[in-house]
Amino acid sequence: MSFQHQRVTIMGLGHFGGGLAVARWMARRGAVVTVTDVADETALADAMAELRNEPIAAWHLGGHQRKDFRDADLVVVNPAVRPNNSYLAIARRLATPLSSETELFLRACPAPVIGVTGSAGKSTTAAMTHAILRADGRRVWLGGNIGHSLLEDLERIRPQDWVVLELSSFQLRHLMLEVHMPRVAVVTNCFPNHLDWHGSYDRYVAAKQRILTGQTPDDLAVLGWKDTESGSWSRQVRGHLLTLVDEAAIPPLGVPGKHNRHNAVCAATAAAGVGCARESIRSALASFRALSQRLEPLETIAGRRFVNDSTATTPESTVAALQTVDGPVWLLAGGSDKGINLEPLAMAVIELARGAAFFGATGGVLRDRVAALAPDFPCTAVVTMGEALDWCWQRSSRGDCILLSPACASHDQFQNFRQRGEHFAELLGALYRRHRR
Repeated sequence: MSFQHQRVTIMGLGHFGGGLAVARWMARRGAVVTVTDVADETALADAMAELRNEPIAAWHLGGHQRKDFRDADLVVVNPAVRPNNSYLAIARRLATPLSSETELFLRACPAPVIGVTGSAGKSTTAAMTHAILRADGRRVWLGGNIGHSLLEDLERIRPQDWVVLELSSFQLRHLMLEVHMPRVAVVTNCFPNHLDWHGSYDRYVAAKQRILTGQTPDDLAVLGWKDTESGSWSRQVRGHLLTLVDEAAIPPLGVPGKHNRHNAVCAATAAAGVGCARESIRSALASFRALSQRLEPLETIAGRRFVNDSTATTPESTVAALQTVDGPVWLLAGGSDKGINLEPLAMAVIELARGAAFFGATGGVLRDRVAALAPDFPCTAVVTMGEALDWCWQRSSRGDCILLSPACASHDQFQNFRQRGEHFAELLGALYRRHRR
């Protein structure tokens, strides 16, 4: 694909490499690339350093400029940008094509794609599917929302390979209608999430269903196991709806929790649908281990176990974590508000946790929800994760578990969930050093 002399505006570099990959990919194909971002040079210093040897025509940071959208031949949008953004409206009025890193990849990818989406479990399901295909002897690539752009790998991807692509609702919402969706579409589940971004639950559902409605009659689909919402989407399926494999075919897993058996069923069904052997499915799932920051065991300090579940950005994910972790649990939760109902989470915290420290923008709301339901339940609202950790540490005992499972997005205090989880690990390092003396 050549973009020789085309004026391409890259709107938002992001934190997971997609914007970087697009900027590099476009520049190397002859495009006149302008990178624009609301973040300033200080915040984007690392990203700029990675692109210092690329022929980037212009950097417009600390805010956008109308001319970058008025004069462009193509605007490539970061998934985090809301569809109603006023700068995108400028491009639309002028009929300037809009695209995204995901769309560029899907249009150019020579290999069949298995796409995985859902409100929770999509990263683990995508990684499980990738592991099964590898165990079956396939040459397979893993990328997308899981944190790795495959755009720059396109020249090495062969038609006989397979690609497993995790897709968020943001990525799906930005895809143009004419884009052909993955050959195999997997939907793990669907419940209210990112309503602050989408504006309503109906719009969020429509974004998720895009992975199904963009398929052809020859494609395959997997709908979530024991999930009422996504399980009811059979009318949205344009291809063949695969029958879920029997749970009895799933071996004992190295990752805990009923939700991970759900993920395994979805992955096994997709893999079986493309012809993977039963033994490949069983062996890959039996040896599969948890992804980083997904119920990841960390230190044990003074008899207390610490678990990092920073990827839990929905109440449902945190409830699953509380149901999975053994022993009395002290919960650290909170973050930015996504416009979803937090009361079911408060009820689960009361039922499943010994106590909870809520931090960040939703800290006070969560504490008030819990206090209204159970005035004597041990909980507090603080500003920082460090304060929340100290509160739980002081009240916990040997044999207890202190669990970071925020149930909220991270953007009030951190760049992303990864930085949040890394900060938790740093706090534990300091705690370990204090109590080792």
